[in-house]
Amino acid sequence: MSDYSRRNIIAAGAVAAAASAASAAHAATFGNPDRPPQGRRNLANAIAGQDPGPQNPTLAGQFPSFQDPPATDVAGMDLFWASFSNAHKRIQSGGWAREVTQADFAISEAVSGVNMRLGPGGVRELHWHQQAEWAVMTDGKCRITVLDGDGRAAVRDVKEGDLWYFPPGLPHSLQGIGTSGAEFTLVFDNGRASEFNTLMLTEWMAHTPPEILADNFGLPQSAFQNIPMDNLWIYQAKDPVPPLAEAQRAVASPLGEPEFEFTFSMGEMKANKVTRGGSVKIVDTRNFPISKTIAAALVTIKPGGLRELHWHPNADEWQYYIKGQARMTVFNTGPRAMTADFRAGDLGYVKKSFGHYVQNTGTEDLVFLEIFKADRFQEVSLAQWLACTPPELVAQHTNMDPSLIRQFSKARWDVLPA
Repeated sequence: MSDYSRRNIIAAGAVAAAASAASAAHAATFGNPDRPPQGRRNLANAIAGQDPGPQNPTLAGQFPSFQDPPATDVAGMDLFWASFSNAHKRIQSGGWAREVTQADFAISEAVSGVNMRLGPGGVRELHWHQQAEWAVMTDGKCRITVLDGDGRAAVRDVKEGDLWYFPPGLPHSLQGIGTSGAEFTLVFDNGRASEFNTLMLTEWMAHTPPEILADNFGLPQSAFQNIPMDNLWIYQAKDPVPPLAEAQRAVASPLGEPEFEFTFSMGEMKANKVTRGGSVKIVDTRNFPISKTIAAALVTIKPGGLRELHWHPNADEWQYYIKGQARMTVFNTGPRAMTADFRAGDLGYVKKSFGHYVQNTGTEDLVFLEIFKADRFQEVSLAQWLACTPPELVAQHTNMDPSLIRQFSKARWDVLPA
């Protein structure tokens, strides 16, 4: 090889190395304003990024985005992660329940959540709430009873994927049926509402003078001598659950059935949006009229897919992760941005109008619920907004080529593929 050829190769290598260094320098700042610098790539040396102190590896391993956040995270935010998995279970003869209220999850002002299990024949005793109760069945079958404000009763059986909604103050009961009982998640339209603080039949009767009970029901006082002195809450029924038709005949009233249906089959409804990335089902007053204070979306995202950058202009979003694992970044003024990781059983919370996305980081479908204290589901898509804004104006904001901006979709995708 001639000296000339050798010098050319060396020179070419130097140019390539310089280009590589320039590219690396550019990569180090792309997507990160570095004001203030955050993320591991900003470390002055590797030792500064070590964490030699006491560790809970099991817990830390659940939150990779907390341990090593992306450099685009900035400042801090109220914690928007919680979980039923570390909530204490209250267990009685007929089943159990655990809850996450604002007392445990400070950011969650709009709603609180309860995860409940009723064994076969297990009963959540007759009770009512000051708040509305929305519920989704996640396993098995359940029988519900309810009386509306006009004195009309309803008895229904619900299965996995079904919903129910009880307006505030309407008395109801829940019972696990079939061979496996039921598991479901309740949502109350008040962040402070607690399943362990409800208005219960047994407690009211126990704290009413016997002579008043006798006068009220037209019976002798002796008829009430064996009423429970403690609440039943969740108890095991002694008798087999009667067939649905028999139970419905027993409560039949000359007033007829309630005006609105208290249940809805979300599992059987057609998705509002289906893309290569997944699907979205929306349930609000447009298809479930009685649910006046809770709107919901059931979102399915395929592996690697993305719930597009968006926000909700009319309500906070309470999330319940049913299957899979996810990562979400939430954006607020400041600027502030923080990324968290979620798994089945976890809860997320995004304040009204805060920008966010949800990405499936697992190998199976991600399934989660978006819950809003509102009568209608509303959403603003970042891409759709920019597509519906004059391209030259967007170009001036983003330093992008207007011809590329014109490629933005004017339709809302909701869920994008990998």
